[in-house]
Amino acid sequence: MVSRKMRLGFNWRRSSYCNNGACVEVGYMDGTIAVRDSKDTSKPAHMYTPDEWQQFVAGVKNGEFDLHRLE
Repeated sequence: MVSRKMRLGFNWRRSSYCNNGACVEVGYMDGTIAVRDSKDTSKPAHMYTPDEWQQFVAGVKNGEFDLHRLE
C-alpha cells in the first residue's frame, strides 16, 4: 500500500486521451511505477518494478490487451 506521503511524492501523469475523469494515472518515484484510479486517489496504488512495467507496456503496444482479444 502507498502511504499518503508517498502518493504526494510521485510525479503523476494522466493520458491526454482521458476526457471524462474516469482514467488511471501513472506515477514514478525512486525506481517504482505506480498506477492509481484518478476518480479516487485516496485508494492504494498498484506498484510495479521497471521490468514489470516495461513488459506490460510492450504487451499493450503489441495489442495483447485489445478488447477483441479479451472477449
